[in-house]
Amino acid sequence: MKLFVFEHCPFCIRAMMVAGYKNLPIDVEFLQNQDVEARISKVGANMVPILQKLDGGYMAESLDVVDYLDLSDGNIKLKPGNHQEAINDWLLRVTNTNNLLVMPRWLKIKLPEFPHQAAKDYFENKKSKMLGVSFDEALAQSETRIEAMQSYLAQLDFVEPPSKRADQLNYDDILLFPILRNLTVVKGLEFPAHLTNYTEQVAKLCKIKLFHSVAV
Repeated sequence: MKLFVFEHCPFCIRAMMVAGYKNLPIDVEFLQNQDVEARISKVGANMVPILQKLDGGYMAESLDVVDYLDLSDGNIKLKPGNHQEAINDWLLRVTNTNNLLVMPRWLKIKLPEFPHQAAKDYFENKKSKMLGVSFDEALAQSETRIEAMQSYLAQLDFVEPPSKRADQLNYDDILLFPILRNLTVVKGLEFPAHLTNYTEQVAKLCKIKLFHSVAV
């Protein structure tokens, strides 16, 4: 099997979490951000992640890919979530603040989906229109956005690290971890201690790197 992904994409991280957690024999290919045709030619839409399945066919939609990967070896490991409604509500509340913090920072670090300026320009033009401000303006507002995000993080007082559940991951983790992982790219954003512990533990279990060392 083969996964086509972006390193910065939280939906891609969902699929990569399962692959790492289960030690599945999957090749990972990082697509170039501006190469829309590479996505459309496989699944008929500009979306990631894309999984090339055991039968050679392709599929998208991150949670469908997660389900397929968990079933692929006949050994289902992910458990149902306990707080999915609360997490989905939280994700809706933080989306704009999260995007304003992380999106401009992806072009400040080295990521495989941005191998040259054309890929960076495509991303910045598309996402700055979505945000309604330029990347420079968004970065200039970081202090206010960081303060807001820290208030949002404090609302996740129900999150427990995997060590309190025998290192068993569930669908709560699939939804929440990718966002927290990406927020590690934001220099000066302080996680509550329990979320730091949670994020580091899930990252280790899933073999996903965090961004603390290159945070901007």
